Amino acid sequence: MQIRKLVVMLGAAIAVSSFGLTGCTTTPDKPNSAATNASKRTALDAEVDATLSRTHSVVPGSRELMAKAAGVLVFPKVIQAGLVVGGEHGNGALHIGGKTTGYYNTTSLSVGLQAGAQSKSVVFLFMTKDALDNFRRSSGWSAGADASVAVVKVGANGSVDTTTATAPVEVIVLTNAGLMGDLSVDGTKISKIDL
Repeated sequence: MQIRKLVVMLGAAIAVSSFGLTGCTTTPDKPNSAATNASKRTALDAEVDATLSRTHSVVPGSRELMAKAAGVLVFPKVIQAGLVVGGEHGNGALHIGGKTTGYYNTTSLSVGLQAGAQSKSVVFLFMTKDALDNFRRSSGWSAGADASVAVVKVGANGSVDTTTATAPVEVIVLTNAGLMGDLSVDGTKISKIDL
């Protein structure tokens, strides 16, 4: 019984300390300097491009679906961690016409049976101009509340069926194991960041 209590306390301490360390950096006291922001943009753009390439190779039909989208918002690394209470966070970029038009972060909070940490890539596809415009006008967009969002699933033929992807916003979620189709992104909050 004492070992179990120790394991629970240790897990809680690790979870709390990992959230506390997310703000620590080794950069100078000018985190928003032009050079620092340019470096962050370059690194994030490279991660976004790599995520798009991986998505095209892992999810057949994704290239065609993205070609139909008015805008594509890519979060290359969304870190999810928690012990009973969990959260996730990541930075990404919005592509319109194949070019980066802005930088965003995503956050969400969850409560339930969970322990540990994982990383995933999340790609939001704004399938209509209205959905994209509503997203860009908002000061803090929330999946499910501000737009109907559907998680992309692979059909029986092994690829995304672009004719049945009819929600205003479609989402592709990738882990190291591949495409995830059995989760909800409702409640995920997305906000614009200055980089």
